[in-house]
Amino acid sequence: QVQLVESGGGLVQAGGSLRLACAASGRTLSTYATGWFRQAPGKEREFVATISWGGGTSYYADSVKGRFTISRDNDKNTVYLQKNSLKPDDTAVYSCAAQSGSTRTRIAEYDYWGQGTQVTVSS
Repeated sequence: QVQLVESGGGLVQAGGSLRLACAASGRTLSTYATGWFRQAPGKEREFVATISWGGGTSYYADSVKGRFTISRDNDKNTVYLQKNSLKPDDTAVYSCAAQSGSTRTRIAEYDYWGQGTQVTVSS
């Protein structure tokens, strides 16, 4: 079992930056591909970014490509999501998730989920 806890959310103005962290406990995160997902009010949860267990491969949703960067520090058992040039449309609850396969973008393929952290971008 892997327990995931997100942190770093908050209120930021449009154009600003935030860095989210996903810290794991229970088992080492270094053997899991890890992804970030988000859910805005009234919308379905959607894929944001994912990174392979070793950090060598990552994928992004088109809506965040060039603005968000996913990274990981396996020594700290933590995955990060650096978010720059934030827009009001980025307002959502951001959750991290882990699965033992390769990098994947589908929600159903992830086994472990955190509770999420709220990010609000004001215009």
